[in-house]
Amino acid sequence: MAELFIKISEWDYTATPPSAYGTFHLLFTVLGFLFCALAALGLRKIGERGSNAILLAVGIFLAVTEIYKQLFYYYAMDSYAHYHWWIFPFQLCSIPMYLCLIIPFLREGRVKGAMYNFLASYNLLGGFIAFFEPSGLIHSHWTLTLHAFVWHMLIVFVGVFVGISGRANLRGRGFLHNAVFFVGLAAVAFAINLSLRGVSAGSVNMFYVGPSNSPLIVFNTICEKLGWYVNTPLYLLALTAGAFLISLPFRFVRNSGYLRKI
Repeated sequence: MAELFIKISEWDYTATPPSAYGTFHLLFTVLGFLFCALAALGLRKIGERGSNAILLAVGIFLAVTEIYKQLFYYYAMDSYAHYHWWIFPFQLCSIPMYLCLIIPFLREGRVKGAMYNFLASYNLLGGFIAFFEPSGLIHSHWTLTLHAFVWHMLIVFVGVFVGISGRANLRGRGFLHNAVFFVGLAAVAFAINLSLRGVSAGSVNMFYVGPSNSPLIVFNTICEKLGWYVNTPLYLLALTAGAFLISLPFRFVRNSGYLRKI
């Protein structure tokens, strides 16, 4: 297995990866967003069993490709085959993998509703931002780059599908429960950062909530000048505000029921 990943790595080093805002990036983004919108519209009336099947299929695909990514870093990116702790799969955009695997097996209720809401707000926001600020998508290897592009486009699709089908309820208490769910995940991420801080030499920064400095533009400056403990609450509030704004179209859809009539 190690030899296979090393061979793939050698091919990747000879192939020039796409550039940020280049032809591949822009075409993939425009066509991908269009596909997500059309696919979500076409599937908006699908029943719960069909929805569960779609989410489970996406979850399995994300899990399999995440395993590939972890093995690629382990075998191909380092001849000494040590684990790269900073790619531990619990970033904000990693959460859909877990939720898509869990949701199909849950009964209707507050927990399942909070997960739907999270996919249609926070994670959808993360997917959109990744394509407009693509530093996390472009890698030195084509396989890792393709993985990042496809992964984040699937996040966009799932978020739009869940939102436009009315499964997400982001009104009033629905969004409040969603925000509480997000803060809970951020707390878990912070605990992971603390527990792995020693073994990773501080490279682990899940959700970018500290205590290591944030790599994100604007927020890294806040970290450097005021500290992570000032940046983290501001960052969480900014994400919540963005999640609220991106959820507004879905609130209209759920209120009006317009798309279900056509």
